[in-house]
This record gives sequence, C-alpha cells and structure tokens, in this order.
Amino acid sequence: MDFSWLPRYSGLITKSLFMTLKLSGLAIVFGMILGVIVGVLLTSKVKPIKYILRAYVELFRGAPLLIQLFMVFFGLAYIHINISLSTTVILVFTLYTGAYVAEITRSGIESIPTGQWEAAHSIGLNYFQIMRIVILPQIITIALPSLIGFFIGMTKDTSLASIIGYSELVKNAQTVMTTTSRPFETYIVVGILYFIICYPMSRFVVFVEDRIRRRQKGIYPVNKTMVKREEFGSA
Repeated sequence: MDFSWLPRYSGLITKSLFMTLKLSGLAIVFGMILGVIVGVLLTSKVKPIKYILRAYVELFRGAPLLIQLFMVFFGLAYIHINISLSTTVILVFTLYTGAYVAEITRSGIESIPTGQWEAAHSIGLNYFQIMRIVILPQIITIALPSLIGFFIGMTKDTSLASIIGYSELVKNAQTVMTTTSRPFETYIVVGILYFIICYPMSRFVVFVEDRIRRRQKGIYPVNKTMVKREEFGSA
C-alpha cells in the first residue's frame, strides 16, 4: 500500500471532513428542534394536526434517504424553486432526522405513567408546563441512547449526499481516488475518519446506558466507590 499521496491531498480531505461534520451537526441541531416539536404535537388532541404530522413522520421514516435527496433536489428545480445544493442537503437531512426524533419523542412521552400527568395537573400546571418541567427531562434520559445511536447512523448516511454532488468525504475521496489511482488506500483513510467521528459517540452511548442502568438499580458513584441508594441515604 502506498500513502505517499496523502500529504498532497490532506487539505482537501480536511475540508471534506469539515463539510461532513457541518452537515451532521446542522442536521442534528435542526432535526432535534423539529423532532421534539413534532413529537409533542403528535401527543396532542388536535386530530387534524396529528394526521398531517403523522403523514410527515411516516413519509420520511419510510422512504429511502437517497430517494428523498433525489425528490427534493430535482423536485424543487422542476417547480422552479432554486436553492443551493448545501441548503437542499441540509433541508433533507433535517427533515429526515426530525421524523425519527419525533417518533422517539412521541414514544417517550407516551411511556410516562399517567399518574405523573395527573399529579402535575393537580398542582396547577398547564400542558406546556408539564411538558417542560416534568415530561421532557425524563424523556431526554430515556431516549438519549436511542437518539445517539440514530445520530451515528445518520452521520454515516451523509455519504449519500455525494451522489447529488455535495462535497463531503466520499465525494472528494472519489476525486482523490481518480487522480491518484489508489482506491483502496483512499477508502481506508475515509473509513478511519468516519471511525474517528462515530466511535466517541458509540462509547458515549455505552456510558449513558451504564449510568441509566446504575441509576435504576439505585447505585451511585461516591468517592470512586459504589454504594447503594439506601446506604447513601442513611449515611
């Protein structure tokens, strides 16, 4: 294997890595905001809104991401709506992420025992106060491993944006591969970069799941030792 070409193309690869991180980051931030709002509204009692939002969630969760990219990229141009390629890609990944986050949020809200809703109502909290103070903080803890797991997969799926010309890692790797005639070495570098991005996130999932499991068992770290909740409370 020959990696002598790597220093010459390091600038292009670094720029490509930044574009991948930018796309992933914006999709996660905007998708989280959209998904939480949609997930909350899916649990409301206003049926017309629920039906519309349910159609959106099912469409973007059910259709392949590549088809969504094609439909938005070519569809907007077909109806004479001109937006930049990067905006198109960010829009699609935001809608895709939002649909999954909405479903995770909805299922998390519905998993909260009704007794908590009743107790919150009894002390005078309205619906949105209950969501903000009581429900959503619990959902974040419950759903965090699932969310991070989805974000890992979505980060890897950003490679599909290369098919419509977005300059991320895979797209520019194809340019490097064509120029250097080193496809195997090029994709080794790309694979390592994706691993560097995704591995810390996967380890964080393990860490969060371990913390949740310990909390459920009533075990907390105190002075680098583990004590039972009842022992800690009686100390």
